[in-house]
Amino acid sequence: MSNGPLEQFEPTLHLLVGLPGVGKTTLARRLAEESRSLRLTPDEWMLPLFGEAEADGIRDVLEGRLLWVAHEVLRSGASVIVDFGCWSASERWAIRAIAQHANAAIELHVLDLPEEERRLRTSARWATDPSTTFPMDAAEHDRVRAAFEPPSPVELDAAHLPEPPQGWACWLAWASDRWPSLPDFSSAS
Repeated sequence: MSNGPLEQFEPTLHLLVGLPGVGKTTLARRLAEESRSLRLTPDEWMLPLFGEAEADGIRDVLEGRLLWVAHEVLRSGASVIVDFGCWSASERWAIRAIAQHANAAIELHVLDLPEEERRLRTSARWATDPSTTFPMDAAEHDRVRAAFEPPSPVELDAAHLPEPPQGWACWLAWASDRWPSLPDFSSAS
């Protein structure tokens, strides 16, 4: 029995961008609840499975599998929230390409806080809920801050993907190299 025509719905990949402690996972949880979307948060997998956030490159493998899941969910018509942080523009462009390959929209959610507040929040989270995070000392905070490439106005307003980095035929090929467990969707296009 049908309850009437289905509403037209464009699946969306919500990409959360920001450093640890800025509220990405809190926003991801809220978005998942409000939009009934699948939420993919690597820390919630890494810590229980491997006991640490990085684990000798395993995080890249896990993120690749989560991006594959995101692609498949988007293709099925549902929306996904990718709570990775995505510190580099190249990663964000590649994830846009994955969303496009799945015929989905993409929405960037860029979060930031003053540095002192961000550090205090990561320390408080470690003290109150260590199963959801990992400890960060001052050197680690400095390292992640230096590695973060905030989205440029061009990236935020982009309607089209730029050319991939030199040596890559497309962003999908770049993505499958960046995340080794992600299939090379470009060969199936």
